[in-house]
Order: sequence, then C-alpha cells, then structure tokens
Amino acid sequence: MPAGAEIIILLSVLLAAAIVALCVLAFKGKRARTRLARLGQEVDEIVAGELFHERVSLSDDGDSLSGLEASINRVLEFTHGMERKLRRHDVLFHNLADNLDQAILIHRHAISFANSQLAALTGARQADLVGQDFVNLLHPDYREQVAGELEGWLAGKTQGAHLDVQVLDRHGNGVWVRMSSRNTVFRDQKALLTSFTDISTEKAMLDSLEHGKLQTRVTLESISEGVVTTDSRGNIDYMNSAAEQLIGVRSADALGRNFANVVSLQDESDSRPIEDPVSKALERGKRISVGRRALLTSSSSDQEYSVDLNASPIRDISGATVGVVVVLHDVTEIRGLTRQMSYQASHDALTGLINRREFERRLTETLEDARSGGHSHILCYLDLDRFKAVNDTCGHMAGDNLLREVAGIIKDKVRDSDLVGRLGGDEFGMILLGCPLEKARQLSDEVVQAVRDYRFVWRDRIFTIGVSIGMVEISHESGSLEDLVSAADSACYIAKQQGRGRVHVYSARDEAVARHRGEIMWLQRLQTALRENRFDLHVQPIVSTGGRDIPGPAMEVLLRMRDDDGKEILPGEFIGAAERYHLMPFVDRWVVQTALAAMGRETIKIPAHRSCTINLSGQTLADETFLEFVVECLDRSVVAPASICFEVTEGAVVANLKQAHRFISVLHGMGCKFALDDFGSGLGSLANLKSLAIDYLKIDGCFVRSLSEDHANQALVSAMVKLGKSLNFKIIAEQVEDDVSFDAVKALGVDFAQGYAVGYPRSLYPDAMSA
Repeated sequence: MPAGAEIIILLSVLLAAAIVALCVLAFKGKRARTRLARLGQEVDEIVAGELFHERVSLSDDGDSLSGLEASINRVLEFTHGMERKLRRHDVLFHNLADNLDQAILIHRHAISFANSQLAALTGARQADLVGQDFVNLLHPDYREQVAGELEGWLAGKTQGAHLDVQVLDRHGNGVWVRMSSRNTVFRDQKALLTSFTDISTEKAMLDSLEHGKLQTRVTLESISEGVVTTDSRGNIDYMNSAAEQLIGVRSADALGRNFANVVSLQDESDSRPIEDPVSKALERGKRISVGRRALLTSSSSDQEYSVDLNASPIRDISGATVGVVVVLHDVTEIRGLTRQMSYQASHDALTGLINRREFERRLTETLEDARSGGHSHILCYLDLDRFKAVNDTCGHMAGDNLLREVAGIIKDKVRDSDLVGRLGGDEFGMILLGCPLEKARQLSDEVVQAVRDYRFVWRDRIFTIGVSIGMVEISHESGSLEDLVSAADSACYIAKQQGRGRVHVYSARDEAVARHRGEIMWLQRLQTALRENRFDLHVQPIVSTGGRDIPGPAMEVLLRMRDDDGKEILPGEFIGAAERYHLMPFVDRWVVQTALAAMGRETIKIPAHRSCTINLSGQTLADETFLEFVVECLDRSVVAPASICFEVTEGAVVANLKQAHRFISVLHGMGCKFALDDFGSGLGSLANLKSLAIDYLKIDGCFVRSLSEDHANQALVSAMVKLGKSLNFKIIAEQVEDDVSFDAVKALGVDFAQGYAVGYPRSLYPDAMSA
C-alpha cells in the first residue's frame, strides 16, 4: 500500500476518533456543535480534493476542540510533505524511464505505464498506450506465443525471460526487438516490467551474413579453384566441388578428417612428400605457399595433378586463428605448356637436340665449373661434309631428314652424361663432361667413323657424307666463351683443310692459320664491303597469278656483294660468314637504307597499292635497336610505310619471338606489311606465329620446284594454301621456274608468284656492276 494512502487512512481514523470524542461535547452547547460541523466540512473538502496543502480553521477558545483542530493541521502538513516526496519520486521515475535507450512498459494484461521510447517505437502517444492490451503491441505472428507465456511470467515462473519478437510500428510494419520481462509491483499490484531493445540492425546484419554465407557457398561451388577450409585443429569443415574432383574424396566423407590424412602432396621435382601446409599455417600464423611444384594424387583415380597451393590462416574479430583456408589451383595444363615452351625454347625443332642458345648456356656453366677447380671437359665443334650437295640436289626436305638421322647417330655415340646440340645449319656441338682428352678423341673418332659409314637414301639416290670435328679442352686456364668457341671452330677448319672427315685437337698455332684462311677471310671482306659500300641491290618481280592488279608485293629486293674486281658474289657465299661473325644487323641496315633511298628517288618504282619486300635475318630481329633504326629511316624518307613489306623466316621469328612480336606489331601498326618466308620448312612453329600480324605466306621454293611432276609436293602445297587462307593470309610461291610451274601454283590457289617464269633479278646499278 502506498505511503500516501496510509497517511490518509491515519488522518481519517484520527478525524473519526475526534468526531466521536466531540460528539459528547455536542450536547454541551450549540457553539461547539457549530464548530464541529465546520471542522468536519473542511476536512471532507481537503480529503475529497486531496488538497493537503490546505489547513482547517483554528478557533481561539483554547478547549479540546481547538487542540483537535491544531492536530488535524499538523497531520495535513505532514501529509502534504509526504505527497511532495511521492510526486518527486514519480517525476524521477518517469524521467528515468524516458531517458533509457530501451522501450519500457509496466503491465499485466493491460498496460499501466509506458515510457516515451515505447511511444516512439509504436508511433502512439504515451497516454494512449495506458490501458491497451499488451499483446496488441506485437506483430500477429507473435501474439499467440506471448499470450501463452504471459500467465507464467506474472506468476514468476520464467523470471528474466528473453524473446526476439516484432513490435508493430506506426505503419503496421514489424520492428525486431528483444523482449525481456521481470516481475514487479506497481500501485499495490503484481505486474511485469518489460523492456524492448531494438535489434533491427543486428537482425539485418545476421540476415546479410546468412545471405553472404549462401552467396559465398554458391560462389565457391562455381569457381574452378578447389577450396578447403579447416578448423583450428586442421580438420576439414568445408570443401567445394572443385576440391572434391581434385582430391578425389566426397565432401561428406572428408568432413571432420584431418587435412593431411585426406590430401596427398609431393614435390614434383624429386617426389618427396611435402609437409602439411595446414599445420604449418596454424603453427606459424601466416600464409604458406607451396608454389608451382606440388603434385597432388587423386584418391579416387590415382590421377596426378600439378597444383598451385596456398594455405592462409582464418582469424576471428579478436585476431585469434580459428582455422585455415586452402586454395588449390589446377595448373597441370599450364605446367605442361610451360615445360613444352621451355623445351621448345631450348631445343632444336628439327633434330630434338638442344639449340645453340641452350648449348652456349650449358657451355658457360661447364666453363665456370672448370674455372672453380672442377674437372676438365672437352668442347667439340662438328661440321658436316658434303651436306650442301644433298640439300641443293634433293631439296630442304631431304636435307632435313638427313640432319635428323645424323643427329641420332651423334647422340648414340656419346655418353648419357654428354651434351649434343645443333648450332645451326649443318653444324653441331658436343660437350664431353669430365672426359679426358684421349677418351674424347676416341669418342670423336667413333662419331666420324659412324657418319662416314652412314648411307643416306632419298628416293632413288644414295649419298655418302662425312663430318669434321674440332676439339678444345675446357680447363681453369680457358679464356672466355667466345675464345672457346672460336678455338673449336678454328680446329674444325683445320680438320677440313687436312682432308675432311677428321678430328683435330686445337693448338695455339691454329688461330694464326685460321686468320689467314677460310671464313676468317670473309670477315675482312665483309667489313671492307660495309666500309667501302661494296654491296649491290637487285630486284625480282612478283606478279599476281590472277592477272589482276590486286594489292600485294610487286618485287623483292635481293642482296649481292662485289669483290675487289667488281665481280658479283651471291649471298650463299657470304651470308653464313656474316651470321657467324654477327654482321647481319649491319648488312640489313645497309639494305633498308639503300632500298628506301632508291624508292624515294623512284629508282625502284612501286605501282599503287603494291609493296617492295625486304628480307631480314634472325640476328637482325634479335637486335633490340633495329626497330628504332627502321622507324627513324621511315620518318626521314618520303616512302609510305604501306609500300614496304618485310620478309622474315619462321625460324628467325620463333628464335626471337618476343623481339619479333614487338618489331612486327609496331611496324605493322605504322602500315608496313609482313611476309613469312620459307613457309613449310618448319610447320611445327606455326602455332607460335598465329598471333603475329603476318600478311603473306611465302612457300619455300623446294616445294615449288618440279611441282607439276611431284605429287607429294602438290599435296603439301595444296595443304599449305588451305592452311594459310584459313588464317586470312595471301600466298606467295617462290622459285617458280617455268610456265608449267606457274600454271600449277595458280591451279592450287596461290595468289602471287616469283621466279624465273615471272622475271630474272636485275641490278639497280648495272653500270656499277660492270665497272
């Protein structure tokens, strides 16, 4: 019972007692009865209006009735003080309730009190909330549940009950709240004190998180990478379908098992087991990358996959490691392509031996080993004898077959630890590792004898060939790589001069001999020709087989050299030496400058929409400064870039693919055309050339000669034409020697023809050649 009510009852009892006591006095006089009536009326008015700040009238008689009046006033004064305290407490309660972040209400079935936050939440006035049924505040989906719990809460059976429910806002929408109810007493009655905490943001975040988890699962199931997650002990708790396929275990069978017991990893290079990356990530607390060397064996099929694997710790908000996520990327195909590209970059496509670049790299390693105090080794330089006769007589295809078979003979005669490479053309090299000089001489003699005994059969002809070998010892006293190669080359030259089919061991005096004889003389002659401008340009026409003036090449620039007497020297005699002494970039610069100057002066006249072709060597393509040189020449000249067509061979492009791609892309973008020369001599490389901006394919002349009689060549040329045209290339046939061959290439769909049937090469400066 409230304290104010107790005071009022006390006052009422006191007044009743006083009235009873004074009733006795009522018989003693009329004045007393009047005073008593007035007193009773005043008390009734004060109590009825709760006007406890008022006072009853006092009389001056000094009798017991006067004392009663004074006592009543003291009780009213006390009551007024208690009322003020109660009102202050009530204001404090309301202020406190209204300043809470939570919505508060006191209720049984009906609401007795509601704070301002509840009013704001529901959109109703506080006064209007009082008296409403409590469950009507809730969304209909929760009313039955809460109504069923209400009696138990009022009875105190579920103290501190918490429920997540929805309260209706002013628009009738549900607002998520966390409801908490406790028993209390309000205005002398048992009631419930209920608070509502807005959890809309929390619910939205949870919904978003659940949606995000779903999206994550859907995403992880859609990607090609295998994803596995584990707990803090390394036990698998998730695995997507890509991981199932790689590992060969169903997700349902893998869950709860340790990652190391499910996934088998080994090093691809040496087949040793790889330490469990999940355990390492948990132990070190950082990302573990196995790199591109892991080999994973599928449990279901025993199939091996090359994988790129990363294991990263999963951390919670506090930063504690709670698991690991493992990403498995299947790089089997990529690694296979990488190995294939690496092989192609280091091996000769024709013979399968290591190429010149790889040979020189291995030779450098061998030289460093010898200098560091290792064993002595032997370098051998091999040059075939009488190979040119086969190549010129039977064509490049026969020559290619011969080179393949000779490569096999050489490889069979050396030890497994030795290295054999094709250095270019009909030249080979051997590195005999840790081999004494006498043993190396024996092995070389066996190679010479095996090649001498070999008979090359091509159709109805039989050829005998030979090989000359120059040997030089690689020791800690050896000079540079260039010195070694030059010494072996010189020794090979001496072997040829001594009668061919021999082995010669290098000696110091061989250099002096080589300087005055053989190809070393070509070095001096080439240097003189460059210095004194002893080169000449010829042009040979190229025509359309259709007889129409269609866009395409109109002629090709051909290079000649003049000796001291002005006699013409064909490229076959000096190009090899120019390449050996790396002079081709200088020769090609002269050709480009001279051709552009002749076109600018109209010494070379190019019909409209036609072009002039200029050959470039592989060495020139490898020269990173040559592109800038050509661009500068074009900028200085009056020649349109579209009037120039550069011819490059398949071998030159493949050997310098990166530089060639840049060279062709830049100049093709300026308008220059490009032709792929000697097409058909290396079809295996075409896959590397499809992305290049090539306009024309020039079929190798060995396929065109005797085309009308050779059915095999007819089939090959027909296939080349179809292949080229499927890639939108125009086709040029070279070495078309007669009208029959011209009609044959025309019938096969060739677009342009070049050769004696069309026109002979002619000098741009005939007077200079006859001078």
